Amino acid sequence: MWTRRNWVVLAIFAPVLILTGIGGLTLPASASPMSNAAPYDWFHIAFGALGVGLVLAKAPVPIAAFNLGFGAIDLWQAVAGVAKIFPAQTFELRPADHVVHVVVGAILVAVGALGWREARAAAVPSAP
Repeated sequence: MWTRRNWVVLAIFAPVLILTGIGGLTLPASASPMSNAAPYDWFHIAFGALGVGLVLAKAPVPIAAFNLGFGAIDLWQAVAGVAKIFPAQTFELRPADHVVHVVVGAILVAVGALGWREARAAAVPSAP
């Protein structure tokens, strides 16, 4: 159940990451309430591409690990933005970024953790 949900979440989320990065690189800074820093946009494109690759590979454990790990990174970015520590300045994080990072991060951590647990259990052969 959670293995499939992780795949669906990443199948939606990865292209959104890519589109977010492309939008950030092409739209004027004044058109977005969120960061428009090039390193932030390339970060989204790179991780979106990795996510698409995992979705195409249909590998349950790496997909769950991606969702869990990227969710943790999102939560870290929210904390970093408020505390003004790395990568807040490099990514030029704005308040709208913090809100999105908390919401998306919490969802990804929860889905990823449940999927990780299920996928790992399915990958380990049962004892005789």
